Amino acid sequence: MQSRLRLVSSNPAWIALLAVVLFVVTLPAMAQAQADAAAPPSGLDTALEQQVRQLALDGSHAALPVSNGTSSSSAPRIEVQVGQLDPRLRLAPCQRIEPYLPEGMRPWGKSRIGLRCAQGSVKWNVYLPITVKVWTRALVATNAIAAGAVLGAADVAQGEVDLAEDSTPALADADLVVGRAVTRALRPGQSLRASHLKPRQYFVAGETVSVLAQGPGFSVAGEGQALTNGIEGQPARVRTESGRVLTGNPVGDKRVEIGI
Repeated sequence: MQSRLRLVSSNPAWIALLAVVLFVVTLPAMAQAQADAAAPPSGLDTALEQQVRQLALDGSHAALPVSNGTSSSSAPRIEVQVGQLDPRLRLAPCQRIEPYLPEGMRPWGKSRIGLRCAQGSVKWNVYLPITVKVWTRALVATNAIAAGAVLGAADVAQGEVDLAEDSTPALADADLVVGRAVTRALRPGQSLRASHLKPRQYFVAGETVSVLAQGPGFSVAGEGQALTNGIEGQPARVRTESGRVLTGNPVGDKRVEIGI
């Protein structure tokens, strides 16, 4: 018996037939594996996932900040990662699913897209998690920087940063940050944000300051006495030469602008 088995196994025709049988048996499993690999990781059908991505892209572009020296003027590169619905959900069959951006929701960072059944026996509404990264050129720390340190020209450089990783604007102009102290420690490669810089103090209470009052079609310049310290980003009160007390924004060394 052992001799006969050895004879069959060494027969080239039997070996070829066995290979064909094994291929036919494994073919369905290979096809299923290829189908699984082609399916979107989110579990949505391809067309619906594309709608979700486009909706997130459109919302992200609409939320881009206007360039004012805090962010790069180059067009950002936006990445959308579509998550998965809660596997515990048991949704009724739906002939038409509509993706939408929830009211007040900005698709930056970790966010979500709404999915609602617009045509089906049971109307349902769920939220799909997404992660949006908005890459652009801005300043990053070139080395570890301690809290309270004053930034030098060698401490910052241009790099690619994700605007969505922080709620405050990314800084792109080195002239606006060199010589400023930081409020927190920064790690090498970390994006430099407006919130990382200590506010500048332009004057102290009691000093004489220049006052510029501006309105539609006019501007009036004069002097006044500061009643409060002039801290960047904080309103300051000034008494004018006529004795009137006004509130304005410190904008530079002993200078206040007042909108009327």
